[in-house]
Amino acid sequence: MAARGVVFDLDGTLLDNMPLHAEAFAIFVERHGLGVFDEGLRAKLDGKRNRDIFPVLFGRPLPDEDLRRYAEEKEGLYRELSRGRLVALDGLERLLDVLQGRGIPVAVATSAPPENVRHTLGELALAARLDRVVRADEVPRGKPHPDVFLAAAKLLTVPAAECLAFEDAPSGVAAAKAAGMTCVGVTTTFSAAALAAAGTSPDYSVADYAEFLKTLASSLLG
Repeated sequence: MAARGVVFDLDGTLLDNMPLHAEAFAIFVERHGLGVFDEGLRAKLDGKRNRDIFPVLFGRPLPDEDLRRYAEEKEGLYRELSRGRLVALDGLERLLDVLQGRGIPVAVATSAPPENVRHTLGELALAARLDRVVRADEVPRGKPHPDVFLAAAKLLTVPAAECLAFEDAPSGVAAAKAAGMTCVGVTTTFSAAALAAAGTSPDYSVADYAEFLKTLASSLLG
């Protein structure tokens, strides 16, 4: 069945920016004496909400005031590090042209806070094209739960089972699949093998949207 709606994750999916987030987290954990933010920890935490990440980093529950303060500190580091350095993945704008031409609506489903959404889409000059956004802080549960993808499908007025999702992180893949969506893993952050080994595999994997357009678009978009 050809997709009637498309839902993109933001970080690591529209662009290869997770190394910048990792750099910001590395600075943060060093400041706070929290150890090393290594790849194993990233596999568990990438794609999740800050309110779900920081209690893991600190090893204890945190009050809302601390969660807000730590999130502002880390995300401010990310925005500072990434300013002027963000580039959309190869083929993304061509894919958006194809979707627009076929009348397939598009949404973004992200765990990023609102300031980062504005910053990242603004840096990519895509804010006008990707103006339907659902954030994980707007739904009861973050990824790997399906809530943000289900909300995105509702925003598009397309059944989740008829949506195609793009994700780069294990928790996001699990969330998209739990929502009933066909999921394409984008291997900017984790290899196809790593995504498959994480527990819930994407249906397909691509390096970027140029590859998707060449190999999968005709079968998944009709």
